Parts: sequence; structure tokens; C-alpha cells
Amino acid sequence: MKPFVIRLNKPWLHFIVLGVVFYNVQIAMFPEPKTVIGPLHASRIDTLQQQWLNRFGREPSAAQKQKMIADELERDLLFQHALDLELHRRDKIIYDQLIRNMHFLNMAAGKDNSELFQQALDMQLHLSDELVKRRLIERVQDRLLREASPAAPTEAQLLTEFSDRKEQFRLPARLSIAHLFFTEEREEQIESVIAEIQENKLNAKSARHLSAPFMSGYEFHTQTPHQLSRHFGAQFVSELAQASPVAGQWLGPIRSLYGLHYVWVTAIEPAREARFEEVEPQIRRDFEAKVRAQALKNSIAALYNDYEVKL
Repeated sequence: MKPFVIRLNKPWLHFIVLGVVFYNVQIAMFPEPKTVIGPLHASRIDTLQQQWLNRFGREPSAAQKQKMIADELERDLLFQHALDLELHRRDKIIYDQLIRNMHFLNMAAGKDNSELFQQALDMQLHLSDELVKRRLIERVQDRLLREASPAAPTEAQLLTEFSDRKEQFRLPARLSIAHLFFTEEREEQIESVIAEIQENKLNAKSARHLSAPFMSGYEFHTQTPHQLSRHFGAQFVSELAQASPVAGQWLGPIRSLYGLHYVWVTAIEPAREARFEEVEPQIRRDFEAKVRAQALKNSIAALYNDYEVKL
């Protein structure tokens, strides 16, 4: 069997080979120009600054203004990338939005939805619709994340995250209390009520008839200081802590936002460090969100190589 040999003594073959060479040289030396993103028009920058002013009540600093502009250009970059991928042609939400726009412009007479959609694209309505822009940015971000999907966290990573954030997961003390309530008009009665309770060794339930009505109720179980403050206010929680509560004892009177309280401490669960299994779902969610955010950030950074972004 004779070996296969490519003969280069044919003029037409020389022409093809040289054409391929010249084509690749041209691509290497004269690449297609990149799509230009930015710079932002002065009116858009003014709008961004006004939005900042409305939100924070002050003008942005120079650094804040620069970041605000960079963030807006990044949105434009993602929007343009979505357009280049033609994601707007395959999205039901965008399809419906552009058809609604055509009806709003009274341009729907005698046309079906497919014709309206194409006409909207021809009129470039999708380029100025903020809902379309937000939708496309969301879709292209999802696509970038799918292309660079981070691996699921290992148990070792979650344990490390737990160790690094252990203080954040410290569980606060919890108290179970009952109380008697005295309005401002009845505050002068409190000393006699306390004396009656102590003399007759009344518990909170048997002494309840001596209390004024309290909207949130009379018994509170395994409440954190923050939860108690929702019912009584911060002053009550502070005075309760200063009184060094002990389970099975009365405390008070203690003042709240509403009046005075005589408090029975039913039980106390001291503050403690959380166990890993108690907070593992939250740690997993937080860790996955963090690595996804970093993966998306890396993908967007790589995307800048394909476009020319001008500040």
C-alpha cells in the first residue's frame, strides 16, 4: 500500500494554502473591533446622582460617584452581552412586555403577537425598556453562573466557616417570665400588692387578678432580650438584666414603656455557643451565596476582555 502524500506542485493548492495563511494573519494582526460600552452620558450621571441624593439625603463622595458609574457601566456590559447572545428573542417576559408596549403605542391594529414582537425589535423598543434591561441582566448572570457553577461546599469548608464565625452564632440568653402590670394610674398600689404576694406566697398565676390588663399577655416563654424588648421596650430589658434574675423569684417593680411590672422569673437559659448542627443550614446558605457571588464576579471580570469599557 502506497503512503498518502500531499503534493504541493498544484497552483490551485498553493492558492488555498496561501489564502488560509493570509486569513489567519489578518485575524491575528487586525482583529474585529470590540463593542464599546460607555462612557455614560452626562444626563445619566446626573440621574444616578439624583437617585443617590433621594436615597441618602446627601451628595455622593468622589469615590462613591466613581463606583456608581462603574456599577452602571457593568450593567450596560451585561445588557450588551445578553443582546449579543440574543437572549431577548427567547424570553416570555420580554415578549409580553414588548407586546404591551406596542399596544400602549396604539400600533397593534391588524397584527398578531409575533408581528408585534418583531416590529418592537425593529423599533428597538427593547433597548430603552428598563424592565427588559433588568430581565436580560438577570438572565445573563444566571447563564454566567451556570457556566462557572461552583462546587457544593464540603463539610470541612462548612466547619471552617463555622469556626471563623463562631462568635456570630452565639445564642443569647432566653428567659421565661410572667408579670403583673400596673398602669400609671395604679402605680401607687404596687407596694401593697407586692406585700400581699409575699405574705400569701402567691405565684404569678394566682396573683394575676391583682394586675391591670396588658395587651401582649402575661406569660412569655424562652424569649431573647430582643424579643422581650418588642413587648416591653429596651428600658425594661435593661433593668431586668441589672436585677440579676434568678429562676423561681419575683423581681421588681421594673419600668417599661407602659408602666410598672412585677416580674416572676419562671426559667432562664443562659447564653451559649451554638452547636454546628444547629446552624449548619444557615452556614451552608451563607457559604453558597458567598462562593456564587465570587464566581459571578470572576465571570464578569473575564467578560470585560471581550468588550471595550470606557469610563
